[in-house]
Amino acid sequence: MVLAEITFGHIIWSMIWFFFLFMFIWIFIGVIADLFRDHEISGFGKAAWVVFLIIFPFLGTLIYLIFRGGGMAARSARAQSEAQRQFNEYIREQAGDASPAAEIERLAALRDNGTIDDSEYEKLKAKVVG
Repeated sequence: MVLAEITFGHIIWSMIWFFFLFMFIWIFIGVIADLFRDHEISGFGKAAWVVFLIIFPFLGTLIYLIFRGGGMAARSARAQSEAQRQFNEYIREQAGDASPAAEIERLAALRDNGTIDDSEYEKLKAKVVG
């Protein structure tokens, strides 16, 4: 029977190979992402790196990590901080000025316009202050 020829050792060895293949693919994608994240390299340089990585994937990845790997963390951190800054700007833009003084000022304007009456103004003011 064919299943009887597969031993526990074969399964472990296959899992180890699968693990290393998965890790190589993960590192390869990380190198490609870092390559396109870097604004210091020209378009020709990026194209040359991509061709080199496709033709010689193991060697190209190792060479990239040796020569340009030191800046990968810095470029990633810079991209993350830029994304966080843009997210914070978006949140501030959508939330508006949410300080209690600005909220009370807005409520006073609504009261002066007649949109809300004095009792509603006092309730909402107490909620903002409280």
